[in-house]
Amino acid sequence: MLERTKRCVLRLLPSGVVDWLKSWRVWLAIQSFRARVVEHRYVDSILKVYLADPVAQLWYDRDWSEAEMPDIAALRTSRLREGALVFDIGAHQGVVALMLAHEVGPTGKVVAIEPNPHNYAVAMRNRGLNGMPWVNFVQAAISERCGEVLFNREFNGQLDDGTGAEGRVRVRSLTIDGLAERFGMPDVVFLDVEGAECMALAGATAVLARGADFLIEVHVNCGLEKLGGSVRQVLDYFPPDQFSVLARGESQTIFHPFARCDLLNSERFFLFASRL
Repeated sequence: MLERTKRCVLRLLPSGVVDWLKSWRVWLAIQSFRARVVEHRYVDSILKVYLADPVAQLWYDRDWSEAEMPDIAALRTSRLREGALVFDIGAHQGVVALMLAHEVGPTGKVVAIEPNPHNYAVAMRNRGLNGMPWVNFVQAAISERCGEVLFNREFNGQLDDGTGAEGRVRVRSLTIDGLAERFGMPDVVFLDVEGAECMALAGATAVLARGADFLIEVHVNCGLEKLGGSVRQVLDYFPPDQFSVLARGESQTIFHPFARCDLLNSERFFLFASRL
């Protein structure tokens, strides 16, 4: 009831007021947080991480086991190896990007994309803490075209779904194909864009044709549909005669063949597509 009342009130306020309120709330959370550097093992990577806000503390102030994140192991079975080029789309504060950088080593490269200014600044600090200059951070959102998009102001932000309920800020947008033109054709694309999966894939025609591996967090019922996408649309980018498609649920530790006829997914899942 309280959440519904909040949404109703926010819809009545001018968008500029909502943006200011959201920005102020985020600023207050950062200012009141006791920032510090911690060190943990994230699967096979021992990393120093700067905790700058409550979300970072919740996600990163603990060790990660391989069972909690089997995606790295899955990618190792294909094109994630020393010297590889990896795109990390939706990098947050760079922890996964640094894990991927550990896998590819100094002879490889990770290009990590994050639109939120606070998260981008923390990611750059984390790169420095761990001495990994082969990680390139780019402050931008990924969409189906280059230009600008409206992004919300949450710590774990997403493209605005048209409601403006979480505040709005205009950010630069790039495409996956545009990144490939700038940095080279990737071996692996790690995609976590909070529901904008179909928009990101629409801008990846050339990369899909060249056969990069894709590890995608598919945000069923938590952003995908609000941004105009669907599981069927995601799968259409990976036809079965061209890609091997595996999937795992949030609580699963092993990827298994995806039943393409079963599109009644009710919760977020992880999709691993590799070129045949």
